[in-house]
Amino acid sequence: MKYLHFCLSLLMLGFMTSVQAAFTISAQKLSQESAEVVIIDTRSPSDYATAHIEGAINFPLDWTFAEKSIDGTIVSPTKAQEILRRLGLNDRISVVIYDDGSMMGAARLFWTLEVYGLKHLQLLEKGYAGWTKLSLPTTNQVTTRAESDYIVQVNFKRIASKLTTLVATKDAKQTIMDARPSAHYLGELSAAKRFGHIPNAINIPADDNLQVDTDGGSVFLSSDRLSQVYENVPRNNRIILYCSFGLISSSNYLALRSLGYEVAQYDASWLEWGNDAQLPIIEPSKQVR
Repeated sequence: MKYLHFCLSLLMLGFMTSVQAAFTISAQKLSQESAEVVIIDTRSPSDYATAHIEGAINFPLDWTFAEKSIDGTIVSPTKAQEILRRLGLNDRISVVIYDDGSMMGAARLFWTLEVYGLKHLQLLEKGYAGWTKLSLPTTNQVTTRAESDYIVQVNFKRIASKLTTLVATKDAKQTIMDARPSAHYLGELSAAKRFGHIPNAINIPADDNLQVDTDGGSVFLSSDRLSQVYENVPRNNRIILYCSFGLISSSNYLALRSLGYEVAQYDASWLEWGNDAQLPIIEPSKQVR
């Protein structure tokens, strides 16, 4: 029996490692990739124009937001479809996404594309910083693709609203996770008018998913280390994530997806919840005072 348990443990470890590997790709491996892959640069248009990975198209991070100055609400299905068609994207192609190296912007686009039906997605480890550190090919030539006729399919399992998050505060089968730094969770700091966190939310800061290498680029922790980070999160629960405006919580989203959790992101996040006086909050720092 012990031998059987040992074998099952090895199988599970191998499964988790392969799942995590499926969501990220190294610069070395991408540079040697022979299959057709569409590379997406999430940096600003000006950064893209200066230099980018050879063959990459530009999908700036700001395009993932309906109105970034208000909150983190995702770009509308109609606008998303317009962008995806213009960039020649659809749900059949393989996509590798990168940002400056923080992995946060790339993870936000990963989530956005999953919400709108794309399936074959990976993040470039260490982003543009890691790519240039290896002196791999870059260019300032703009890459264009033939437009697609893609019809957006919304994956409602990957997105949560204010209402569904409110319901989740009283549902033992759902876990709300706050990805902000602990000072925000504790109500010491806030991007919104109110301070604190959503009732029953646990706090696992976004930075806990990553490690920064010496070249300045970030990589996700290995599967076994991520499993330790999330060891107290019920495996059978649906996870709802939020941060200040739906950006850094995207790293938790990808980490949890890699571990096999059912996870959604409350995109409007604390900038919506914390500014709505009708919604309940917990403010630990005030309770201490």
